[in-house]
Amino acid sequence: MSWARQALRALRARLFGPPKELVGTDQFGNKYYRVPKHETRAGQIIPERRFVEAMNRQPYQYQMGDFPTEWEAWIRKKRKDPPTIEEILRNENYREEMKQKIKDVLEKDKLLQAKEYKEGLVAEPARTHVKGHASAPYYGKKEPSPDPTSTASTFQPGSWVPPGSGGSHNK
Repeated sequence: MSWARQALRALRARLFGPPKELVGTDQFGNKYYRVPKHETRAGQIIPERRFVEAMNRQPYQYQMGDFPTEWEAWIRKKRKDPPTIEEILRNENYREEMKQKIKDVLEKDKLLQAKEYKEGLVAEPARTHVKGHASAPYYGKKEPSPDPTSTASTFQPGSWVPPGSGGSHNK
């Protein structure tokens, strides 16, 4: 009977492709699968396929950080072997340590800046207050003028000279 079972299994693999293989799960409960490289009955070679079945998620609800970086790299074939739980935990601890070190460095930098400002070694950043916008017709004025102004009657073509040119045109 075993030869019949082997024949049926081979026929099924030839017609429908090999079954998916569970490679592992992550700490969130997501399951990672692979379908090995195989040949169809028409002779076409199908490359290995990797995918994830997310825990309680619809495909449109994925967000960054839902899958561990190591598993995502495996799915995208950036790495050959799937990650181990020890590797994931080691990398997670490393990321947490780096976050804490960055936080400490930023706090030290803020304290150093405050000390330098207090001692007068560094000038504090200038605080400017912009009123209006340069493209507004009332830029620099307190409020827009009720009467429209125009220079159309006094404009002479070719009469404008850039400041600092001394009235001579360099062409």
